[in-house]
Amino acid sequence: MPDLCPHCQKEVALDAYRICPACNHYFPLTIAQRLELIVDAGSFVEMSAEMRSRNPISLAGYEDKLKENEKKSSLNDAVTIGSCTIEGDNAIIAIMSFAFMGGSMGSVVGEKITQAMIEGALRGWPVIIFTASGGARMQEGIFSLMQMAKTASAAALLEETKTPLFLVLTNPTTGGVTASFAMLGDVILAEPGAIIGFAGPRVIEGTIREKLPEGFQRSEFQQSKGFVDALVSRDKLKQTLSFLIKTHTRKEAAHG
Repeated sequence: MPDLCPHCQKEVALDAYRICPACNHYFPLTIAQRLELIVDAGSFVEMSAEMRSRNPISLAGYEDKLKENEKKSSLNDAVTIGSCTIEGDNAIIAIMSFAFMGGSMGSVVGEKITQAMIEGALRGWPVIIFTASGGARMQEGIFSLMQMAKTASAAALLEETKTPLFLVLTNPTTGGVTASFAMLGDVILAEPGAIIGFAGPRVIEGTIREKLPEGFQRSEFQQSKGFVDALVSRDKLKQTLSFLIKTHTRKEAAHG
């Protein structure tokens, strides 16, 4: 059954990469779909799958919201982490999903991202993080904001141990995720057309009282300003990540 492209409004048949053949619009991928495109078949071993978000500030209705999102997305939270191989080389991978509460970063997301980076440092394996987020999960109050410092500290550990950190920014990557670990990679890749920024364009225009340039916050604009190293299409992403792993990994750690 054809899909309706939200960008060009045409009915199109999508392949595994889920890119509109008419206008090159990138449809979202589930975590399972992204794993199928990136990691070697049968190599992914999930970590911390049992973790669930709690209600640290006893916010009314939050627990019901979590249950609703679990049912709707078939996920435990907004990120899945684990070990894998990519074209035969070891890596730790974390994939965020906008389908679970807009990819918001609460305590569980921050903890799992941190665990992925610490595991990479311990094993000497590159860490790859796919981001998709609307920002901090405000239903957890200060606990969500603390995850920014926590994940940034874990990224500093990777730098200290000379463990590569590769980011792949997908649509959208905004808010506290952008303001923390998403901008701390050794190499930052992005999918074409992805929105990447902190505050939304309307908020920025209202603050500075100026009209923003065309394409503001799109990945192409961010690459031109130096925030993104390269735009990589989905069909080239596994090959690109494999190249980065091979060229940034010490030989003794590559298959440890």
